[in-house]
Amino acid sequence: SSTVSIFFDLYLALPPSFASTALSCLVYLASTRRSIFTAPERQTYLNTLMQGVKRVLSHPEALVKTENYHEFCRLLARLKANYQLGEWIQVDSYSIIIEMIAKFTVSSLQSWQFSANSIHYLLNLWQRLVASICYVTSSEPHLLENYAPEITKTFLHSRLESVAVVIRDNLDDPMEDLPLVQQQLDQMCTIGRCEYSGTCHLVASYFDTAAGAYQQCLAQGSSGTDVRLYEGQLAWLVYFIGAVIGGRVSYSYADDEDELDSELIIRVLQLMNLTDAQLSRGGGCEKLELAILSFFEQFRKIYIGDQFLKAKVYSVLGERLGINDESTLLTLCVRKIITNMKYWGNSEPIVLKTLRFLNDLSIGYSSGRKLVKLDCVQMLLQNHTPEHLPFLAIRDGTRGLELRSRTTFYTALSRLLMIDLGEDEEKFASFLMPLAANFQKIGSQLLNGGAVYSETELKLCFIALCRDLRGVVSAIVTRTSYTMFFDWIYPSYFAVLQRALQLWCLDPAITTPLLRLASELVNNKQQRLQFDVSSPNGILLFREVSKMLVSFGSAMITLTDLPQSQVFAVKYKGVAIAFLVLKLALSGNYVNFGVFALYNDSALSDCLDVFIKVVLSIPASDLVQYPKLSTAYFGLLETVAQDHINFVSGLDLQVLAYILSSVNEGIAFSDVSVSTSCCSTLDGFLTHLFKKLSKTKKNETAGDYPFLRLLDLQPEIFQQMLSTVLNIVIFEECRNQWSMSRPLLGLVLLNEKYFEDMRDSLINMQSTGKRVVMRQCFDNLMEGIERNLLPQNRDKFTQNLSGFRKEINSSLKDMVPAGASVGVASADMMS
Repeated sequence: SSTVSIFFDLYLALPPSFASTALSCLVYLASTRRSIFTAPERQTYLNTLMQGVKRVLSHPEALVKTENYHEFCRLLARLKANYQLGEWIQVDSYSIIIEMIAKFTVSSLQSWQFSANSIHYLLNLWQRLVASICYVTSSEPHLLENYAPEITKTFLHSRLESVAVVIRDNLDDPMEDLPLVQQQLDQMCTIGRCEYSGTCHLVASYFDTAAGAYQQCLAQGSSGTDVRLYEGQLAWLVYFIGAVIGGRVSYSYADDEDELDSELIIRVLQLMNLTDAQLSRGGGCEKLELAILSFFEQFRKIYIGDQFLKAKVYSVLGERLGINDESTLLTLCVRKIITNMKYWGNSEPIVLKTLRFLNDLSIGYSSGRKLVKLDCVQMLLQNHTPEHLPFLAIRDGTRGLELRSRTTFYTALSRLLMIDLGEDEEKFASFLMPLAANFQKIGSQLLNGGAVYSETELKLCFIALCRDLRGVVSAIVTRTSYTMFFDWIYPSYFAVLQRALQLWCLDPAITTPLLRLASELVNNKQQRLQFDVSSPNGILLFREVSKMLVSFGSAMITLTDLPQSQVFAVKYKGVAIAFLVLKLALSGNYVNFGVFALYNDSALSDCLDVFIKVVLSIPASDLVQYPKLSTAYFGLLETVAQDHINFVSGLDLQVLAYILSSVNEGIAFSDVSVSTSCCSTLDGFLTHLFKKLSKTKKNETAGDYPFLRLLDLQPEIFQQMLSTVLNIVIFEECRNQWSMSRPLLGLVLLNEKYFEDMRDSLINMQSTGKRVVMRQCFDNLMEGIERNLLPQNRDKFTQNLSGFRKEINSSLKDMVPAGASVGVASADMMS
């Protein structure tokens, strides 16, 4: 407590330019772990901190400095994060301190242009305080019901006032920083729920005033500053209404809250009708539309679907707007979605948010089944063309983000189609007719040399088609639907895809969406690729994908002199997706790969050969430098090691050494998923190696086996991997201990002498009194372990390793310097 008081004294004594350092230290002191103190000590410590806060607020002159203000806001937030409201209430002069903090917050919210990034901490403080009310057991009053409404009122008032200031002074609009706005609203929704009746009446009052003035301006044909002012104010209010509705706890139910929510909902829906009516006249405000879509996102979470008892809400909506049930409301939502796609096709933010809303509606079990029965949805399923939905049109200047939105659209639309599709092939083909027409136009130019589009238009149309198809395939979750889609696309349309890849294999704008489509095609999610016993579709699909991968991989091998700033975008991004495609194809369990060798089909061997060549064309450092590339490479390597080890065992010694070296690097990767994949890969290699060693000892022919020759010629590779794994197990956190244990046993048995030397090295690092304990730890590790990799022996070793880690960590504590490692030899394996 005396230390805390010293820092508060320093803050008050130092010049304002240095005082922030003292506050920064106080933030750390306020973050001290609670368990360090007993309950009385903790309360005394908190009391000292709070009295210091009171002193700071009593002398606010230094808080004019931005750095001091920011650190003080952080301090207040940490005090609530580390201490409970019940403990705050027991602080001396709590009523005075909470009043001072409330006044400071109100003043901060009014000065919205000053240190905007610090407001987060104050709102976080009040959000946590209000959320804690229900857990308070103290008989003393918390007084939050007196101050939370004032903070809500000030927040709303300051945001509404900011609109006029932004327009008048041409300042940056805080509403344009949507992530920050959403963050503040997520905090305010909890604060606004305190004394919710007063909050609703306040919002309704502000809303009625702004909406009335806005409607009058539109009726008079006004434009310019007044209209922008009211549109900005209404946007803030709609955002806030959506936030407080979405902040409602999903398991609570109260009629009075339903009625209050209904009053706010009605106002937003009436405003939406007003703004939509302006669109046909060329009007419309993007900010206001985004706010309305944000409201619908929050409204959907609470009042659409199975989450809530909604009878009271629909009763009020029915009386005022004629919306008597969820189906009627869904009709209104779909019409809003169609309106936005019709009139806002040039606005990327609105299109993306509209399609995200459609996608969310289609995911819901109850809402999806109600949606598909609506006439407007059936119309959408039958008329998804640029003539009906202009945002689908390919125009000059069409950008990648607009094309990516097509995937979301077709995912949602196809998901609705699949609900009642069953085995209706005619209905499915009718839905795909616009895509088939695009395929035919593109195919006539790519395959037959027609001149339907210019080259730029042709590329854009092909990219759009790939994204549309990816959306359709991603929505397919049943075997029947997938079979219908495959019969539709194979073989004629695959020829178009293959030709496009051959022509534009070095253009990432083409190859990326095409490869992502391929990854969706080979993804056997929910076992949708289980074809009939007599069907060759699985093999045919793999052959087509193999052709794509060979064409793309062969092109990537030639790209060797790219600038470092372009190498990821031009090469590695596509390579990572291609690795993912091959992994999904190999691990999908819908192809018997033995058929290819039996009938001399090179589809499998060709794509595996290209995989190795592409890997060898990438510098070893880059394989671990780019996370997406690393994840894809090691994930594919794990699949190959498990199911196609014979292919790996037939590689040249230099290639094997390179792969094993990369695995050694990956084992020490900070990403646990990559490290786990590398452990699994190494375990697959070692298991196969032990089988060959077993045959050799039985005098069976093992042939000129590369793994055995590598073990003889370069034993340091396996020794280095043993050192890497053992160091991770002993000295690091090792969050995937089970995965590490599987290859560790094989490495120990392969390098027994090296393991003994490592053990002795670690033991000799200890003091004389600890050496016996350390040796016993290693003896316990190998107790009952036989010289084989049978499942029972592996499980025994894994169990021993768990105890070994606990014992050795206890023994090593304060005995081995931080960062120490054990190993006899060290080699730069990736060079």
